Amino acid sequence: MKKHHIQYGHKIIEFEVERKNVKNVNLSIKPDMTIIVSANNKVPLNFIYDYVKNKGAWILKHVKNFEDVQPLKHSEREYVSGESYKYLGKQYRLRVVSGADQEIVKYYRGFIYLYVKDTNNFNQKAKLIDEWYRKKALKVFQDSLNKLYPLVQKYNIKKPSIDLRVMKARWGSALIDSTTILLNTELIKAPKHCIDYVILHELIHFRYNDHSDNFYKMLYSMMPDWEKRKVILDEEIVRDL
Repeated sequence: MKKHHIQYGHKIIEFEVERKNVKNVNLSIKPDMTIIVSANNKVPLNFIYDYVKNKGAWILKHVKNFEDVQPLKHSEREYVSGESYKYLGKQYRLRVVSGADQEIVKYYRGFIYLYVKDTNNFNQKAKLIDEWYRKKALKVFQDSLNKLYPLVQKYNIKKPSIDLRVMKARWGSALIDSTTILLNTELIKAPKHCIDYVILHELIHFRYNDHSDNFYKMLYSMMPDWEKRKVILDEEIVRDL
């Protein structure tokens, strides 16, 4: 997509315009701080420029959230009692329990319990939390795929496998050649209905490997509220990663 620019105060806001079959002009900010404006072909470019300028304060505020908050969240992790962790859209407080015979992670009534032998072993605590998230992600994502695949099966789409990876700039990717959906491990922190959106989005790519009108028509027909789910992912979940 072509890059566009507008000046807002002393700042230059760079954005991309995506033409697709939508009723309204929509603006979203990706986790990598890419700004995308979607609009149908009838909307003049001058109108889009004015639209972006009118939302300039909102855009700069959210870009700053991505710049400042997200990296600090990662670097400040100490894996000590009281830290906040997100799982399936809800916040849980961490409780570290020392001297455990079995090192394990469990969640119960608003808390994630981290049972470890040595509470000073930072690397082991990080490893246990990461492994717990990954295990949960594999199950939740597979359950979502099993639920949604019947929607696309009639289009002769082969059921893909799921693989996980920590990705900075996207929630998922359809690997057509290997019939695999690659999902961001961090997606497990989003509500289930947002996870469903990402998986359905990638499933449809196995029929339309682009973001054409046909792609969005299929997405709208199967999930009419997909844009609301996407907003939650791109504006709320990213802040707490």
